[in-house]
Amino acid sequence: MFSRLLFFVALLLIPGVLRAEETPVEKAGFAKKLTIYLAKGPPNACGAGCDRWIAIEGEIDREAAQRIRTFLFPIKDRQLPIYLHSPGGNVEQSYAIARFLRAHKAIARVGRTTVPACSAGTQTDAACLKIKAAKGEVEAELTTRNAMCVSACAYLFLGATNREVAPDSVLAVHNSKLMFVVHGHPPPQVVADFRRREMVSADRDRNLFLEAMGISHELSDLIRTVKFESLHVLTRQELYRFGIDMRPLPETLWAVEKETRPYVRKIAQQKKGDGSAFRMMEWRLFCENKDRGRLMFVREFDEGGAGKSTVVMMAGATRAIAFGRLPARFGKYEVWSDPVASDIVKAMLAVPHLQVGESPLSSDGKPDGKASVATFDIDTTGLEQGWTQLLASCPATTVGPKPASPWPSGASPSVNAAPAASPSP
Repeated sequence: MFSRLLFFVALLLIPGVLRAEETPVEKAGFAKKLTIYLAKGPPNACGAGCDRWIAIEGEIDREAAQRIRTFLFPIKDRQLPIYLHSPGGNVEQSYAIARFLRAHKAIARVGRTTVPACSAGTQTDAACLKIKAAKGEVEAELTTRNAMCVSACAYLFLGATNREVAPDSVLAVHNSKLMFVVHGHPPPQVVADFRRREMVSADRDRNLFLEAMGISHELSDLIRTVKFESLHVLTRQELYRFGIDMRPLPETLWAVEKETRPYVRKIAQQKKGDGSAFRMMEWRLFCENKDRGRLMFVREFDEGGAGKSTVVMMAGATRAIAFGRLPARFGKYEVWSDPVASDIVKAMLAVPHLQVGESPLSSDGKPDGKASVATFDIDTTGLEQGWTQLLASCPATTVGPKPASPWPSGASPSVNAAPAASPSP
């Protein structure tokens, strides 16, 4: 991943005259100018009933705000979500864009848009940028996996009135640093005084901005502690506590993971109590053959309640899907794995939500039928498309013993919601 370096360059043109401006920093994998375009994907690409979104990606340059305004102003559909994938850039421009998004009552999410028509090159070469700049909709694909909105992009993101950070994407912050390119020979005290005034001004502007966006002052306090050479990835607890994303159960769509043994995966984070902690959970659906799949459920071990409850998954009020027994323990995770027949998979695909229930165990280790069952729902968006892809490469039905292992070969029983490469200095 990338370490975002934010530079304010104070240029002393003549003695006694100071001007602050930003030095652009080249970042691999991102366009040097902020790009915005209207994307269209397959059904439910951006959520249930959503197949169109606005993509904003690349470095936030000095003319970005005006381009964003020009693009968004004529768009009548204010419910189109905006997906951001950016390493940051000009802070003043990000503030300006954020305020426009607030007036626009925008829906913002962290997500990475890819355009298949650019497959011959990169997503940032001249030919691809020309495709994205064309008028009208661009055929595209969307994922939150490994998507990032860091540094100044985080300020831009905060402007939206509806903000969502998926469990497998990154929102990260750090402090700025003043650097001087001095022409002439100003007294050291002049330079020191300018540095102090500019940092005080930058802190004041950030505090006022965050307050206007309804974000806790704790975020500004945190930003001041993060060196500009580094990045701090906001945890789910911080996203909740600072008022950035206050969903009690943020979740990804179901998506195909193209591993040696492909599977359809969903990740969610469940709020515990007042939001000071969240519990990571993951579901994986494998295709064992044309008539049978295998469903895995992995969640972080709860030291306070581990071994005292089990879970069951339902499709509707009466159709049990899997589990309902004690899990296996692997490190800090507990794992359930059950085969699911084709009719069970069809039942899963037929409902908009699956219900997950947690039941306490009685003294004999069996579910306590008299105790109340805690439940929550997870969305099935993307599951049908993912299962269809799996079936295309799934082996035909074979006659023989069922696999002895509780999970398919090569399936790791661990939750891995973090991007493959975490931000580092």
